[in-house]
Amino acid sequence: MGRATLADIKGKDFSELAKETKTNTEDTNKVSNANKNRKTTSSDSRAKKSRRRHRKMMMMMPAAVVVSPVQRLFDTCKDVFALAGTGIVPTPDKIEQLRTVLDEIRPADVGLTPQMPFFSPPVTRRAPPITYLHIHECEKFSMGIFCLPPSGVLPLHNHPGMTVFSKLLFGTMHIKSYDWVVDIPSNATAIVDPSEMQHPEVRLAKVKVDSDLTAPCNTSILYPADGGNMHCFTAVTACAVLDVLGPPYSDPEGRHCTYYFDYPFTKLSVDGVTVPGEEKDKYAWLEESEKPEDLAVVGARYTGPEIVEN
Repeated sequence: MGRATLADIKGKDFSELAKETKTNTEDTNKVSNANKNRKTTSSDSRAKKSRRRHRKMMMMMPAAVVVSPVQRLFDTCKDVFALAGTGIVPTPDKIEQLRTVLDEIRPADVGLTPQMPFFSPPVTRRAPPITYLHIHECEKFSMGIFCLPPSGVLPLHNHPGMTVFSKLLFGTMHIKSYDWVVDIPSNATAIVDPSEMQHPEVRLAKVKVDSDLTAPCNTSILYPADGGNMHCFTAVTACAVLDVLGPPYSDPEGRHCTYYFDYPFTKLSVDGVTVPGEEKDKYAWLEESEKPEDLAVVGARYTGPEIVEN
């Protein structure tokens, strides 16, 4: 046959041209789809293998460890008090490191709520007992929580050679604290009104803090010779205080807890000791005392998150 001319082509019915075009297109599409299917199958296979490898790698990787706030506190104390000893104060950057961790601690982080029984108001007129929750103690530092019901009092006491961090977790508490006055004349002697005391041995101290604290608030810090080393806590409402001591009390190492009576400056007259009239209320005389008979501190089990002593 000869070549098809334009007239031959035009002579064909348009429906026949459409059928031929459709058939040719379908054949082309079949080839194309077959190629696509092969590519998709190959791509899917690679994706599945990649996902399996990823899952296997994830299973081999250690799970992320969530560190509780109290564990973080313990780890920080180990670092900050690594060189702890009587009279040794951590460096300013270490002090700030521990303060930052304590500032973030909340009651729930140590398993506390104000509804716990040891925060209940007293039912008698006697001094209400104070509950101590022991968290940790070693030769370098201690961690624990004082739980005070309303009107509970931790009497005036000292912290010899120690650095102490106190974090009020909830409630309102009155704090009165003192530091010793070190530049008092060495030959000063007390002239005492016999109606006030009998043969006291008193020492001059300056008031550091005399105010209420309400949570949430910043962590308080006292040092061996500054910051209110001798303090008294009085619960205005039920409250809890997280205490960190570095190093802790130790009688063999000379860190004995001593209690004091405090007397207004104007109650005593001491030779060679004077202060301006407008500052007399900022000073007091402290006298060592025995542990108060009505002070009852009872231990209870700490029920917050456990710490790992690694």
